[in-house]
Amino acid sequence: MKKSLLLLSVIAGSLLSPLQSMAQNSENYGSGLKLTLNEKGDKYIRFALWDQIWARSIDNNPGTSVNGAPSNNTMDIGARRIRLLAYAQISPRYLILFHMGVNNQVFDGGGGSGSTGTGGYGAGKKPQMFFHEAYSEYAVIPSINPVNSKANKFTMYFGGGLHYFNGVSRMSSASTMNFLMVDAPVYNWPNIENGDQFGMQYGLYVKGLVNKFHYQFSVDKPFATNLAYKDSANIAVDNNKDAAGALSGYVDYQFLDQEANVLAYRVGSYVGSKKVFNIGGGFYHEARGTLSSSTTGVAQAHSINQFAADVFLDMPFGNKTKNMAVTAYGVYYNFDFGPNYIRYSGTMNTGAVNPLTPATDKVLEGPGNSRVLLGTGSIAYVQAGLLLPKFKSNKVRLQPIAAYAYKNFEALKAAGSYWDAGMNFYLDAHNAKITAQYSSRPLYNATTKELKDRKGEFVIQFQTAL
Repeated sequence: MKKSLLLLSVIAGSLLSPLQSMAQNSENYGSGLKLTLNEKGDKYIRFALWDQIWARSIDNNPGTSVNGAPSNNTMDIGARRIRLLAYAQISPRYLILFHMGVNNQVFDGGGGSGSTGTGGYGAGKKPQMFFHEAYSEYAVIPSINPVNSKANKFTMYFGGGLHYFNGVSRMSSASTMNFLMVDAPVYNWPNIENGDQFGMQYGLYVKGLVNKFHYQFSVDKPFATNLAYKDSANIAVDNNKDAAGALSGYVDYQFLDQEANVLAYRVGSYVGSKKVFNIGGGFYHEARGTLSSSTTGVAQAHSINQFAADVFLDMPFGNKTKNMAVTAYGVYYNFDFGPNYIRYSGTMNTGAVNPLTPATDKVLEGPGNSRVLLGTGSIAYVQAGLLLPKFKSNKVRLQPIAAYAYKNFEALKAAGSYWDAGMNFYLDAHNAKITAQYSSRPLYNATTKELKDRKGEFVIQFQTAL
């Protein structure tokens, strides 16, 4: 009898928690795409499919050429994400997850490895699908007490593999299916495509809750980095040799509704379906993560240290039949990658350097839509959205959105302000939505590293998620 109770209790906990995580999705979606593997239903596989197609108009940085032609403005359509996720409860205490897909395919880039020129494998064609995550997990102390069938106030799950239980901030484990803005600001993944693989690292993690505290900690092996430093430049670059293990963690206190933590993904907006107020903080530490020159002529190694504190609010208010809600998130990052460390990046950048550009016109960020991404210093970021009252159709919803970032790095002569504004058009919650957003970025003089100009980018995203 006790064994039967244990089995049923753990199954119930494992099944109910994923359903809670669906709260921001359409009612039509229910528990999602599920394949039951036996009559009892205690062995199953769940699937998630989503794509995000972008149509854009980009004001290119000075000195940009696109496919060999000088270009001040580029219009394109491409795939920001095309994803497939599957996870299975193969026994009451074991979970396995695979997450694969394609990122950032544009008309002149993002194709398979080595794609160049014209033809069947020309530039941008046949993008390479890869695993974003692949891990297994064991419930040490499950969410449901096997003796009394009540929810445990203390839980612990242990797992390992290519995982997404990151440290630093809430957005470092952000779900890509339910952003408030059109996308993440990217520096929420501070090691993106250097010490990690698109936000993930191989490692071991532990997660769970202590009453209303939710925690996740990991020990990881960063991916190899090998950039060459410049003599006498005193600028740290990513070069970790035989990388030391990295330690990371994030803890938040959830005052109101408790969020599901079966999977790593943190929700960006619940679209008026939950009352959430959380305060959290996290860290990431990697010894010998970067190198720089030194006065002795021998390379000097530097630790990578990242810290963050954040707050998240998602709160319905007013007349319940109108279902208005406010969503707000704020985070402060403090980064130390070594002296004068700086990175630049442009999401789905179609631009290349125009070699004919006069030196006086060049900008520090480079071509296309590249911007200063992050560096040794700090970033303060806020975003907010207001879910407007329901129309006659309960499905179609409007949500004005805005975000602002203030970046202050030691490698630059001045801090920079970045802002975004737009609208979410929910056709069926996050399962079918259109997002329109305009973003403005500062540019720096390539020589003086002082503020020089501003450029903008307009994006319309079409998202479907099942």
